[in-house]
Amino acid sequence: MLRLDHLAISAESLTQGAAWVEEQLGVPLQAGGRHSHFGTHNLLMGMADGLYLEVITIDPTAPPLPHPRWFDLDRFSGPPRVTNWIARTDDLAQACRSLPGLGQVVPLERGDLRWKISVPEDGTLPRDGGFPTAIRWQGAAHPIQRLTPQPVALERLTIRHPHALELAETVLPRLQDARIDFAEAETAGISALFKTPKGLVSL
Repeated sequence: MLRLDHLAISAESLTQGAAWVEEQLGVPLQAGGRHSHFGTHNLLMGMADGLYLEVITIDPTAPPLPHPRWFDLDRFSGPPRVTNWIARTDDLAQACRSLPGLGQVVPLERGDLRWKISVPEDGTLPRDGGFPTAIRWQGAAHPIQRLTPQPVALERLTIRHPHALELAETVLPRLQDARIDFAEAETAGISALFKTPKGLVSL
């Protein structure tokens, strides 16, 4: 089984992404770190429901890479937006078999955090974001343990996709979460509805 772990908001810069998220949700982000393998860096926000958000961007100080970045960041442009949803699992190999297109398993680390994550070889999002990225945390350390919980909770995560019905039939039996739904749309995309100090906010 899969369980929703966190959501990723892509931006052209951390400054831009942080300003947008903090204005929309009315709560602050915390320091994250760098991912040297993919040349990215992030800021984080812990939520009241045990999930967390990350704002992730290309690290302008990172050297050129011999491979594509994850989360399709090499092709990202435009305003900040929710681009990816990440689900944790105890059996990453099985997740990759049951959801074709998740990609290869990449081991990563940041400080004392260790994890393995599924990334398509070309760096794109699995099924244009219709499938979650799968992650398996190694050991007991998890980002949520060091984040201050903010009064924000996910109410609804909507995955829009031209093949939404097919994706839902594949994903939802493996990720039973009443907050997640799929909607037919001409263009793939993700929207998230949050309960916040400012009321309900959709990103």
